[in-house]
Amino acid sequence: MAKIETADAIAPTYFDSALIAKFYLNEPGREAIRVLARNAGIVVTSGIAVAEISAAFHRKFREGAVDHDVFKALHGQFQHDLTNGLWRLIGPTEALLEQVRILFVRLDRLVFLRSLDALHLVTARAEHFDRIYSNDRHLLAACAALGLEGINPIRQTFHKIDSLPKL
Repeated sequence: MAKIETADAIAPTYFDSALIAKFYLNEPGREAIRVLARNAGIVVTSGIAVAEISAAFHRKFREGAVDHDVFKALHGQFQHDLTNGLWRLIGPTEALLEQVRILFVRLDRLVFLRSLDALHLVTARAEHFDRIYSNDRHLLAACAALGLEGINPIRQTFHKIDSLPKL
């Protein structure tokens, strides 16, 4: 797959790992994700996406949803796309990890948030994004705690910034 470029590109867009995995997997919503990525031109994500997407491909292989040839092809295409700049990775720095720690210290006890999802959120905020695209309901629900708008492009649902107190 070639690097996504378009003359009508909107501002760079932040995807979490789950959305990038769906970009490759033959699952409902894949085309909507591809259109969004194509229109954005630049898709940014945390460097942890490499591990998370590799794990997602392996889970599909382990569960029998894809055979060995498809599994290898998925990894090959993902590596090709990484090499050619389709996904712009932001490495998890010590500063970002400290922001994750602070987020959990301040996070309301009713908010369910996984550690790597928290890293996506603080990375998006640190990179000055005001919205993040994901189909993960827990990540989307926690967006407001960081002043982010969470958007599910598959269902076109929005999680408003004012739904939780900001940290």
